[in-house]
Amino acid sequence: MSSETQARSSSDSALRKFLKSEASGGILLMLAAALAMIVANSPLYDLYHHFLHELKGPVISEKLGPMTPHLWINDGLMAIFFLLVGLEIKREFVDGRLNTWERRRLPVLAAAAGMVVPALVYLLFVRDMPELYNGWAIPAATDIAFAIGVLALLGPRAPTSLKLFLITVAIVDDMGAVAIIALVYTAEINGAALLASAVILGIMYIMNKAGVRSLIIYLFFALLLWFAVLLSGVHATIAGVLAAMAIPIVVTPGSPDSAVSPLHRLEHKIAPWSAFFIIPLFGFANAGVSLEGIGLEHIFAPLPIGIAAGLFFGKQIGIFSAVWIAVKTGFAGSLGGASWLQVYGVSMLCGIGFTMSLFIGALAFPGNVLLIEEAKIGVLGGSFLSAVLGYAILRFAPQHTHLEALDEDEERELKAVM
Repeated sequence: MSSETQARSSSDSALRKFLKSEASGGILLMLAAALAMIVANSPLYDLYHHFLHELKGPVISEKLGPMTPHLWINDGLMAIFFLLVGLEIKREFVDGRLNTWERRRLPVLAAAAGMVVPALVYLLFVRDMPELYNGWAIPAATDIAFAIGVLALLGPRAPTSLKLFLITVAIVDDMGAVAIIALVYTAEINGAALLASAVILGIMYIMNKAGVRSLIIYLFFALLLWFAVLLSGVHATIAGVLAAMAIPIVVTPGSPDSAVSPLHRLEHKIAPWSAFFIIPLFGFANAGVSLEGIGLEHIFAPLPIGIAAGLFFGKQIGIFSAVWIAVKTGFAGSLGGASWLQVYGVSMLCGIGFTMSLFIGALAFPGNVLLIEEAKIGVLGGSFLSAVLGYAILRFAPQHTHLEALDEDEERELKAVM
């Protein structure tokens, strides 16, 4: 047996590790968000706000000004999270569940509907307030860590096919969110810095084609890319996704966990940091909303109501309808082992926007503290409703006793996570 085969057989599959880290990381994210709300509404609020927003660091970008801990988290550490997102996207498209068009059909359709319908619902609620139109993308995102964390609380009552479906939908959803951030929420472009970003990315691509496999070299250029993108005016986190596209992958059909693949090695190294440090820290830094001085007129203002409605109603309507239509028309196969009620429950869980929605909310209304706080209220409210009711539906839904036929790869993946 080769060293690569031994290494692969002695470790969990990439999907099993992914589910474990996302599930436990999602639960930790819930606790971090709850702690942020407690601190923000306690005598510790001044200390919380001062640490995040008033401690000044160096000026790296004139657009951002002095780097505060909040900026370091949102523009720095979150780039690592987006690097992981990019690695997951590339792995799934090259060597995973999205490596063929037949497998992409259902999650791509569901994710697209799950982004368009929430945006339309949001715009319906703010139709008379043009100044709020820029927030249309806030309810369009799904927080995979939070959603998988809720599924983890259900144990075996949630069919594994639903977990795989949620993961693939969220991965495609992440691609859409990244594109939105890059194309919609970029106001001014520094041409020289953008050109430098393209040159650095080109060098990484050439290294890939030349057979360079050293992660240290790629990470060095990824850091340069982050700095160049930061200066360009495009949000710096996009550098993480771009860098991931240049990381080499060794294709291992049926078991995407090669011990000699730079992409797989990097993914496994940073996944725990993302799940147990970066995302919970982001949640703690961004979910703290002080309710002092906030009355019902703020909670039920068009912005938070539009966001909450987009997440809660838009996601479940868009995703469930897309799946139902795709299956009934034969465009895609049904989810093995899952009833329609369970599909509806997981569609509702997709309304947990949290991380991405909070992130986009801050980009949508830069400098407007009141609107950002109202956006947080909408995100927290819509995500909470989606999590609680989605959990309840899946908890009490009758179990599907007959597993439908699955293809060989799906059977292998189901065995890996059961």
